[in-house]
Amino acid sequence: MSWLTLLLAGLLEVCWAIGLKYTEGFTRPLPTVFTIAAIVASLYLLESASRTLPIGTAYAVWVGIGASGAAIAGIFLFGEPATPARLGFLGLLVVAILGLKLSTP
Repeated sequence: MSWLTLLLAGLLEVCWAIGLKYTEGFTRPLPTVFTIAAIVASLYLLESASRTLPIGTAYAVWVGIGASGAAIAGIFLFGEPATPARLGFLGLLVVAILGLKLSTP
């Protein structure tokens, strides 16, 4: 259950990272409220998952999901470059996340 909680926390991190772009400096009320809610929920779920998972693993997986998810979303939503090197390094992030999952009891 902790891994599912951590996955959801990571997905919410992607939401708030992308949401920051839509707040336009926190001048747009609805995207700002959504982004703040996603931040709070993401941190709460990270804290919940870290009760049973090692904090180093939980934090690394949370950041990895957020970073790779935000980069992939940026490619699709904002037309950011999808160079072979960028995609390769994103793939390495995913491998690292899976490696941490498989190596944690």
